[in-house]
Amino acid sequence: MKFKEMPYKRVDYDKTAEQFKTLTKRVKEAKSGEELWEIHQEYYKVYQNMMDSMTIAEIRHDGNTADPFYAAEKDYYDETAPMLSSLATDYQRALYESPYRSFMEEKIGKVAFATMDNAIKSMDESIIGLMQEENALTTQYNKLIASAKIPFDGQVCNLSLLRPYLTGNDRTVRRQAWKAYSDYFMTVADELDDIYDKLVKNRTAQAKAMGYDNYIQLGYYRMNRNSYDRNDVENFRRQVKEVFVPFAERVHEIRRKRLGLEKLSYIDNEVYFKEGNPDPVGTAQEILESGQKMYAELSPETKEFFDFMMENELFDVFGRKDKKQGGYMTYLYQYHSPFIFANFNGTNADVNVLTHEAGHAFEAYTASRNIPVLSQTFSTAEISEIHSMAMEYFTLPWMHLFFGENAEKQKKAYLWDSLEAMPYMACVDEFQHRVYAENLTDAMERRKVWHELEKIYLPWRDYDGNEFLGQGGFWMQKQHLFMCPFYYIDYAVSRVGALEYYGKMQEDLESAWKDYYALCRQGGSKGYHELLRIGNLSDPFKEGTIYNALKKLNLI
Repeated sequence: MKFKEMPYKRVDYDKTAEQFKTLTKRVKEAKSGEELWEIHQEYYKVYQNMMDSMTIAEIRHDGNTADPFYAAEKDYYDETAPMLSSLATDYQRALYESPYRSFMEEKIGKVAFATMDNAIKSMDESIIGLMQEENALTTQYNKLIASAKIPFDGQVCNLSLLRPYLTGNDRTVRRQAWKAYSDYFMTVADELDDIYDKLVKNRTAQAKAMGYDNYIQLGYYRMNRNSYDRNDVENFRRQVKEVFVPFAERVHEIRRKRLGLEKLSYIDNEVYFKEGNPDPVGTAQEILESGQKMYAELSPETKEFFDFMMENELFDVFGRKDKKQGGYMTYLYQYHSPFIFANFNGTNADVNVLTHEAGHAFEAYTASRNIPVLSQTFSTAEISEIHSMAMEYFTLPWMHLFFGENAEKQKKAYLWDSLEAMPYMACVDEFQHRVYAENLTDAMERRKVWHELEKIYLPWRDYDGNEFLGQGGFWMQKQHLFMCPFYYIDYAVSRVGALEYYGKMQEDLESAWKDYYALCRQGGSKGYHELLRIGNLSDPFKEGTIYNALKKLNLI
């Protein structure tokens, strides 16, 4: 079914709550594993119906945050979702503690019970009010960012539509655009600081109520991490400092010479050629059509997947005012349909985000058809981002479809950008660890910490007299800090696996694709380290993995 034709009906809280309570009671009273399995299949139906309604409302709200109907629906779910989540956790706790758990482990896998354990450790009825407040704050943040109106070049831009000027070939225009960008954040800095202050205090209060010292452990549980901990992440960041930061410094020096500059300024971020980065040829619709041709040629599996996406119009990628910023893939269970959300703006980022989110969508499409158990469709983020980032590399041979004669430039720009981003990702992660560990609710103290970390992870960054950014204001533009704490490092962790696939592509593309496809087919049916083995990938937390990935590509 085409997305625009999918009917929407608000989740009836009272009815759904009663269904969850009844199912929980039946789980506790079950007399056999077979009976428990039948109950659990009913739970899946209730859960799918609830999630699909909420997801349709979310997509349509994000497409136009000013739409009064879906804004009201978003407010409704901000209020009711935590209560429904609490009831779903009660159900999971009953299943987790059932005497027939071993029978259910055979049906849905041990990983599903590890996920339940994390859910139980991160949810309690006593924090529902705080969760409702947290939802309202993130909605407030999204509306604020989506409503940005920045006068530039005779028009009014939002943040997405300003981006072509931030990376254009005219350095004077870039400087003016970056000033407009930072001026905007200066005008909303107090409001963003207030929202973030409240989020930090709120999440810390949730953690304290759950018996944790601070939000970090609770945040890890909510990220569903069950194979590594805070110490592993800290060790990973250390390797990024030791290996990627010196590498990125060398790349930036090469880029400085290529651009013919005496020094690189922040206005030169993400600009890789003197004449500017290559832009895709054609309209947003033509980019999608080129994507369809590309995926038809990549493999039979990707052809089937992308034809399905196009036929059912499972995209919202056109940039426009009042649209939520960023991009994501989400999934509609009852329609077996992934959905891709993005903000095309005429830059090479359009193709990057398309292939990235298509990697997520391809995994969802593939795993959901290979594995009949709902709880096994999706893996945790440090695996799912391999799906997306490796897809970016697999599609590089088809860049001529999007960039014509500038295809080789796009390949180089993408490769450089994908590698240079690693230190920034680690910087964001260490920043938020410090925010929650040190309870940084003072705005200027947060800027000071960000400024200190930039000197460690991004020593080449020169804000060239921009006082706001130079004093540590750049962190404000990263929505993950507001929306999904502790997610961002997973991009860096997963990038290591994606780089391993890229190295294998150079030797044997067919074999690399076979490994990648095997990983996608497994979804989240196995634990993290077992999925790495299935995909023939190394453990990125292990000492030397980062170094070896770069060395194999002859980058160090």
